[in-house]
Amino acid sequence: MSLAVLHSRALVGADAPPVTVEVHLGNGLPSFTIVGLPETEVKESRERVRAALSNCRFDFPARRITVNLAPADLPKESGRFDLPIALGILAASNQIPSERLKEYEFAGELSLTGDLRPVRGALAMTYRAKHSGRAFVLPAQSAPEAALVAEAEVFKAESLLAVCAHLTGKQALERHIETLAPAQEGFPDITDVKGQAYAKRALEVAAAGGHSLLMIGPPGTGKSMLAARLPGLLPRMNDVEALESAAMQSLGAKGFQPANWMRRPYRAPHHTASAVALVGGGADPRPGEISLAHNGVLFLDELPEFDRRVLEVLREPLESGRVGISRAARQVEFPARFQLIAAMNPCMCGYLGHYSGRCHCTPDQVLRYRGKISGPLLD
Repeated sequence: MSLAVLHSRALVGADAPPVTVEVHLGNGLPSFTIVGLPETEVKESRERVRAALSNCRFDFPARRITVNLAPADLPKESGRFDLPIALGILAASNQIPSERLKEYEFAGELSLTGDLRPVRGALAMTYRAKHSGRAFVLPAQSAPEAALVAEAEVFKAESLLAVCAHLTGKQALERHIETLAPAQEGFPDITDVKGQAYAKRALEVAAAGGHSLLMIGPPGTGKSMLAARLPGLLPRMNDVEALESAAMQSLGAKGFQPANWMRRPYRAPHHTASAVALVGGGADPRPGEISLAHNGVLFLDELPEFDRRVLEVLREPLESGRVGISRAARQVEFPARFQLIAAMNPCMCGYLGHYSGRCHCTPDQVLRYRGKISGPLLD
């Protein structure tokens, strides 16, 4: 048979729509074409797949190879389609059986030696696609986070050869079952803070009621130290909250670390962060700091130093718990239910009201400094 059909997943924001990978071997001059709105990373998979098949001692068919990634109007990004494309070529050229391909969904980036490299968003993919009825074959480094979804059946593979051995029945892949305990390394304890009774009481009230908190005080009074201890006052996350937070972190640049399972996120971006870095965006929309802090704490130190337009974009997510990102080609929505903690100095020099009398800011300068934060955001 010169046609093979496999299943995979794309990433569109926090969603993971299904992608059908169709590989056809036709007559004509040898060529390798990928269609279906592939981005640069997907187009480059032609060379990775060709080298991986050769180094794994498979025959690369000298025929007209056409790979269709359906649906055609859905942009495809990253190297996650390397594995299904390679398996499709092998199945279409009768080098592996195609009967069991319909039982699995495949994702993984191939190295030139045929080893599998981890893919971004493995947990988000299985979290959204856990009811598809198919098992997932993923790189060994991506399987631990994907297996956190209880209903998902995840098989880990080290290489293309291991996947082929599984499909031919020679050596079955190991099903990865992740049983993680809550993170043992906790957050800094508020009992370590000596004094600051009013500030500690404010933190306890904010933690109990889910309130936002603004701390104003001179430099060195412990504002950042207190903010870092707020996550330790929050109740332990349940399984649903932990999966939601882990799925958002798996979409980030660093991915999700299983050691942080059930650990509330704590994000503290620098005041030079842009609006896109804070709420998310880009040509291929990715979550920003407010979504990476989902079900956790977002700490903004030196609040007036943030650009005012950056702070204004926080108003809607604070009210709705979600952020919608619209681009010409697509619209995505990320969850953003976080607790905002901010800190600032009372004036430009930071010593307004200090017992040393070091502050020489005029009342007008103090008003201008505090006026950088809008009234609706303070409310």
